[in-house]
Amino acid sequence: MRQRAVRDQQRLDSGAVTSPKDLESLQREIVSLAKRQGDLEDVVLEVMERRESAQERVAELTGRVSSVEAKTEDAAARRDAALAEFDREAATVTKEREVVAASVPADLLKLYEKLRVQQGGVGAARLFRRRCEGCQLELNITEVNEVKAAAADAVLRCENCRRILVRTADSGL
Repeated sequence: MRQRAVRDQQRLDSGAVTSPKDLESLQREIVSLAKRQGDLEDVVLEVMERRESAQERVAELTGRVSSVEAKTEDAAARRDAALAEFDREAATVTKEREVVAASVPADLLKLYEKLRVQQGGVGAARLFRRRCEGCQLELNITEVNEVKAAAADAVLRCENCRRILVRTADSGL
C-alpha cells in the first residue's frame, strides 16, 4: 500500500498525467490510501498492544504453573517420605508383634485373632477404671469383683463386647 501510494505520488508529481479527471482521481486515491494506511497502522498498534498484554499474562501464568508444580513436587516428596516412615514403622511393629505372639499360648492367640476379626481389628481392650476401652462401657460391681478375684493369668472377657480384657497395674482395681 505504501509502495502504491509512493508510485501514485510520483506519477502525480512527474506531470505525466495531464487529464484533470485523472489527476483528481489520482489525488483521491492517494488520500484514500493514506487514510487506509492510517487505519491499518492503528489496527497493527492495537494488535501489538494486545500481543504484549497476552505475553505478560503468559509469563504470569507460567510463573504460577511453575510455583504450583514446585508445591506439588514438594507435597509428593513429603508424602513419599511419610509413606516410607509408615512402612518402617509397620515393619518394626510387625516384628514386635511376632515376638509377643510367640510368647502367647496358641489357644489364646487363636481366640484373640477370632475376636479381632469379629470386632473390626481390636480383639483385646485395656480395663481402666472399671471401663472396657473396647466398648467404652463400665463394668458393673459384680463384674469388677470377678475381675479382682480372678487369678493374674486368667483370661477375662468383657460381658458387653466379648473382647479379652487386659489388666494392667494402673487399671484402678
